[in-house]
Amino acid sequence: MSETRIIDASDPAAQNKVVEEVVGLLSAGEIVALPTETVYGLGADALNADAVAKVFAAKERPEFDPLIVHVGSYEQVDEVAEVPEEIKEVVAKLMKAHWPGPLTLVLPKKDCVPDIVTSGLPSVAVRMSAHPIMKAIVRGLGNPIAAPSANRFGRISPTSASAVEKELAGRISAIVDGGACREGLESTIIRPEAGEKRPTLHMLRSGPVTKEMLQRFGKVERPKRNRSNEAPEAPGQLANHYAPVTPLRLLRKFEDFKPEAGKKYGLLSYCGAEKTGFINAYEWDQVEQLSPGNGKLAEAAVRFFFVLRQLDESGVDEIIAEPVSETGLGVAIMDKLRRASVR
Repeated sequence: MSETRIIDASDPAAQNKVVEEVVGLLSAGEIVALPTETVYGLGADALNADAVAKVFAAKERPEFDPLIVHVGSYEQVDEVAEVPEEIKEVVAKLMKAHWPGPLTLVLPKKDCVPDIVTSGLPSVAVRMSAHPIMKAIVRGLGNPIAAPSANRFGRISPTSASAVEKELAGRISAIVDGGACREGLESTIIRPEAGEKRPTLHMLRSGPVTKEMLQRFGKVERPKRNRSNEAPEAPGQLANHYAPVTPLRLLRKFEDFKPEAGKKYGLLSYCGAEKTGFINAYEWDQVEQLSPGNGKLAEAAVRFFFVLRQLDESGVDEIIAEPVSETGLGVAIMDKLRRASVR
């Protein structure tokens, strides 16, 4: 593929034309980068195995790593998933509370979903995006859209059209520029299961819908981290993921930092606070802050992948990351930092 087109979706008056054009591409088996409220996704008709294969090829993604399927309506869930009777109530409550939005549900799949989408697993990961462009395209296509993050496998997830272009230009048909993503982190993924007294919600990936937000629906359990890159049961579970090209090291305290002579170091700081011991303790070549001066996890989440990409492109030899509080959104940020630091 010689050229990747940028389709501007900033003008609401032109949305119908954009949707019609992108639906035409997807219907023809092409793959297109699409904006969502979390990160940009690389979309293909989820029921077209050949089109989905192009997604894996463009991303250089291993076929044992399953994809998320985006639906355009509650009714479309029934087309791709079989919701067991014993969890129908909790699934309905979760969808009502968090759809459209950044929550993905892992459910038993129906035969119409190609095995390549689910990496041969008997389950399918399903969500409904809150982004108006994405919703309109799914509904216009009439089929669900399989869409992992629009970057090369294992790399930093893109939260803007320009970031997608840097990752996939020349590999895909088009990029729909729908502006910056408002959440900044990939969706939370849970697998609901019947329990003796309350449903159990297995949190397979932390994200914008936090453990605290889910606890009223059931008992939330987090599995042990995959430390060996063995085949996952949901996207985003591999040990090495979300990583910049530049080596990244996550340190609990500054005293653990032993710089090497001649190397350039960048600092990924939470808010630039002196009390952490990082910001003023070394003459950093580049400093980026997730939540400058504020220390707000919501802002840090939105800026996370953007700031990480800035450091990756700054020319430093290594990125040193300081930790954030592991509460609420901080759990997802720390999970991604740990995966980015694995080498």
